[in-house]
Amino acid sequence: MIRFVISRFGYRPTNIALFERAVTHKSYSNNKEESSNERLEFLGDSIIDAVVAEFLFSRFPEEDEGYLTKIKSKMVSRKTLSDIAEEMEMRNVLRYHKGRSINLSTLEGNAFEAMIGAIYLDGGYDVARKSLRNYVFRNFVDVNKILEEEIDFKSRLFIWSQKNKLGLEFNVISETNHGNNWEYKVMVVINEHNYGMGIGPSKKNAEQAAAKETLELLGVI
Repeated sequence: MIRFVISRFGYRPTNIALFERAVTHKSYSNNKEESSNERLEFLGDSIIDAVVAEFLFSRFPEEDEGYLTKIKSKMVSRKTLSDIAEEMEMRNVLRYHKGRSINLSTLEGNAFEAMIGAIYLDGGYDVARKSLRNYVFRNFVDVNKILEEEIDFKSRLFIWSQKNKLGLEFNVISETNHGNNWEYKVMVVINEHNYGMGIGPSKKNAEQAAAKETLELLGVI
């Protein structure tokens, strides 16, 4: 167990019993009269939520609450956590009743959350944060791939510019009123060079159109 935690989470556990409980499903604990990982899973879920929220807050300083919430929901979704756990081969250390019909993918995702809860109790919040950000995210999660799956063209362009360490701006060229309707023109500027232009009935729509044209010009889509 110690070797598994070190290799997957970059952390050397002190209280081994905590980590054994983290991989123990209630179907196993009922038979063995041991505690299951449900309480640790609850705790780990909250820690992951906080770390991901801070990560996104720092990474996307210009984005609003709605955007951050949408991306966070994707990163902490059951599917994402199960995928991480599968990549870690969590099932190799899971303790569960093998005679029952159980969804292993769900068990792995739950155990992953419980492991983070165990690291928090064993080493504190900063240690759990460091494990997630510096080890789990880097070795078992393609954060850019998760973010790029969003159909939001502005978000994809923002990610692309960050990855390539380039400055990105959305400049409003004009705002025109046509009776009851408005028309916005927005130009994308990357490192002081003009790229795609978008037109729309709102600033957001124009930005999306400009971002889409820019991504096409760059050959990203």
